Amino acid sequence: MHILQKTLCLLLVSALALSAGKPNSKSNLYITQGRTDKTEDNRIILAGPGSSVTFSYKGSQCTINAQSLNNYNQYDYIAIEVDGKYMGKEKVNIKPDNVSINIPSSENDIHKVTVYKATEAGNGSIIFSGAEGNIVKTKKEKGKKKIEFIGDSITCGMGNETEEIPCGTGEWFDQHNAYFAYGPVTSRTLNADFVLSSVSGIGIYRNWNDEHEKEKIMPDVYENIYLNNSDKTVPYKFGFNPDITCIALGTNDFSDGDGKKERLPFNTDKYVKSYVNFIKTVYSHSPNTQIVLLTSPMVKGEKAKIFANCLKRIQAAYKDDKKHKPVQVFEFSDITPHGCGYHPDIKDHQEMANELAPFLKSLLNE
Repeated sequence: MHILQKTLCLLLVSALALSAGKPNSKSNLYITQGRTDKTEDNRIILAGPGSSVTFSYKGSQCTINAQSLNNYNQYDYIAIEVDGKYMGKEKVNIKPDNVSINIPSSENDIHKVTVYKATEAGNGSIIFSGAEGNIVKTKKEKGKKKIEFIGDSITCGMGNETEEIPCGTGEWFDQHNAYFAYGPVTSRTLNADFVLSSVSGIGIYRNWNDEHEKEKIMPDVYENIYLNNSDKTVPYKFGFNPDITCIALGTNDFSDGDGKKERLPFNTDKYVKSYVNFIKTVYSHSPNTQIVLLTSPMVKGEKAKIFANCLKRIQAAYKDDKKHKPVQVFEFSDITPHGCGYHPDIKDHQEMANELAPFLKSLLNE
């Protein structure tokens, strides 16, 4: 279906209006993907970056009911895709909002909509309270490959969308769009489903500006749906069973921090040990997955050499493992980032996906 025109507008609606079309009354009409949860009344919670809900409607108009649970009492963002075409990123407020989608078409035309969480888990969740309109059952594609991407702010897509709101203006997450991060872009190239398990600033044995003293590292939060630092964790139900699990952790371990707080020299043994143990955790939930360790195009010079050598040590630690597929290492080419805060922008993420996709395709076709 050729999309001739699209209109996305935010309108304030009452809590009563949100009760219509809730997922609990038509749960078979909504397909979730990624790190999602449910409220007590069965509404869908988009928790992790890139998490999504997909539904279909018949006709030319439908309305998405959504609400932000932003941790900073502000707002959040969703990215909307209709019939496989990106329609834009929309702000969702802490008060109940709706997003209306109008596609000029025949009343008999069926459109497929996917709503993605554009921001990351640390911003707070987004509640999807259903859609208004002639909602019909979505035909789910069978046999699609699955990829999980575990990483940091780069994997989240932080600071990548800079055209509408330039870097240094607005809120720190205004330029954030997980839809255009290298993982989702790679997955769409390969027609694969994906899950992002990523947190800005996080590392495998220490974080961007913390030596694992006050902040939790990825091995601490990975098994929590919300990937947060709270002591009250909600266990993540690992039912995705990815064919490939890409792990991109190290950029923050190698970081010098903010230059103000004391930063210890990078410890290769701590890094390798923590990484090896974390892979065991991944295997405990996805025993049939193919692990791929990724370098970072943001880590350069001597650090990049140490990074690659560490990943090869981790790979070697599993060389005699007969229970799982051989651990792979993929090295990105250097990229000069054009996004905010020395992060890749959308074009940089596309370059990363262009490099990674053929490598993953070769593994998927084995």
